[in-house]
Amino acid sequence: MRPTLVVDRQITLTQAGEIAAGRAHIVLSDAAKQRCAAAFARLQDVIESQRHVYGVTTGFGPLANRIINARHGATLQQNLVYHLATGVGRPFGWQAARAIVLARLMAIVQGASGARLGTIHRLVALLNSEFAPEIPELGTVGASGDLTPLAHLVLCLQGRGDFLTRHGARVPGETALSELAVSPLDLSHRDGLALVNGTSAMTGVAVLNTLRLGRALDWSITLSGAMAEVLGGRREAWHKAFAALRPHPGQVWATERLSDMTQGAGRIEHRPLAQSVLSSECDVETDIVAGQDAYSIRCAPQVIGAVRDTGDWLRQVVKIELHSVTDNPIFPATADAPALHGGNFMGTHIALASDAASSATVVLAGLHERQIARITDEKLNGGLPAFLSGGKVGLTSGLMGAQVTATALLAEMRSIGPASIHSISTNGANQDVVSQGTIAARLMRDKLDLLFRIQAILEMTAAQALDLVQHDEGGGALTASAEALRSFVRKTSAFLDDDRALGPEIEELAFRLQEEDPHPTSHRAG
Repeated sequence: MRPTLVVDRQITLTQAGEIAAGRAHIVLSDAAKQRCAAAFARLQDVIESQRHVYGVTTGFGPLANRIINARHGATLQQNLVYHLATGVGRPFGWQAARAIVLARLMAIVQGASGARLGTIHRLVALLNSEFAPEIPELGTVGASGDLTPLAHLVLCLQGRGDFLTRHGARVPGETALSELAVSPLDLSHRDGLALVNGTSAMTGVAVLNTLRLGRALDWSITLSGAMAEVLGGRREAWHKAFAALRPHPGQVWATERLSDMTQGAGRIEHRPLAQSVLSSECDVETDIVAGQDAYSIRCAPQVIGAVRDTGDWLRQVVKIELHSVTDNPIFPATADAPALHGGNFMGTHIALASDAASSATVVLAGLHERQIARITDEKLNGGLPAFLSGGKVGLTSGLMGAQVTATALLAEMRSIGPASIHSISTNGANQDVVSQGTIAARLMRDKLDLLFRIQAILEMTAAQALDLVQHDEGGGALTASAEALRSFVRKTSAFLDDDRALGPEIEELAFRLQEEDPHPTSHRAG
């Protein structure tokens, strides 16, 4: 049985992810129903009094200067959906399409959109089912909201578009509506515009991006800690005094996690360099003494922390956007006119925050790619075999191919985006400034797909190195975090003694990284 969640004005992003994943059953609060009914009543007054209101008594876009008689309202709304349903390309994934539906629902239940309760209940029924609307990804500039993808949502609710199952099977619209026990949606009022006009596609995708980036950051901590253990890093660089003196929230978080995780690790150097006193016979010009770690280990708190802070900005933006009214016009309860016309549909907030978080995602991937390169390089990895080969080096190449793949994936990430800077005038110069917010959110999603593959390669590499160092005499006890990481990998990928094709194992690990959290890391094993 799925837990039931009562939806009013706000939900957490974690709850949004659970709803999109089909792991929660939702019901609307009485207050939400009352707000929506009141907004619909205000819309009815507008229609009956024949007010000059966009999309109710006018055409759309640059045709808003054409007055339309209210008796043509149903045709006007249907033609709106038809002319916008021009999306192309592959459909959004099942979970992303459901997140889009949820984002539209959350905008409407704020009580200023004027959608009928029957229409709202259809969105709830869809989210409580195993279906998702089939929505093409391409065709929106994120200016007057996500008109094109949301038009395809409306077609699905009318039985004129297909639905998708969790496993990707296509179900005809009429069949899915029958299973949902709802009739096809009619557009006799303003429901067409209420459903298509808003930032719901970009917001739905950005919700999932935010959650995925959070999980990737948790894994980054675990992976960086394991790298320090394998390489015998100096824990001094992760001393909490650094974060206290430079208290960026992300750096504080990362420093505390890494420091606590590696406390008591047998392979890590715990004494600060300055505790050592140089011999009076030491020749400062020629003698070699212990040095500092490379930046990919030493600066891990600063890099991961900065990525987390950037991700927190995206989280703040997404949380506000998910609970905002992004229609035009709006029908607020307190206003000096029966309807207000403006531009809340402009998705610039999501666009800019997504682009920033996309760049941060590439930075995180760059850190991990360098960690992979260091641990597989026999000149830099502290005496481990070249490419961590578990067999005869030369006859076997170990993780050489996987290391190259990580570099290729990083190069792919660096070739993507940003989107928000590419405004293009369209729609007869009515939309002369556009956000590209949905493109920005999609590009971040694609970068996260690649990041998790790089993390999978690093995780496989870390597990191989941990197995190798444990064969050394006096290797030292591993932390609980490192042991848990190795166990996690070994459920999918065995120790690499003889070379084998690793592509399927990388893909499986990448999938699991996105679905599972790292194990508790605060105590040493045993």
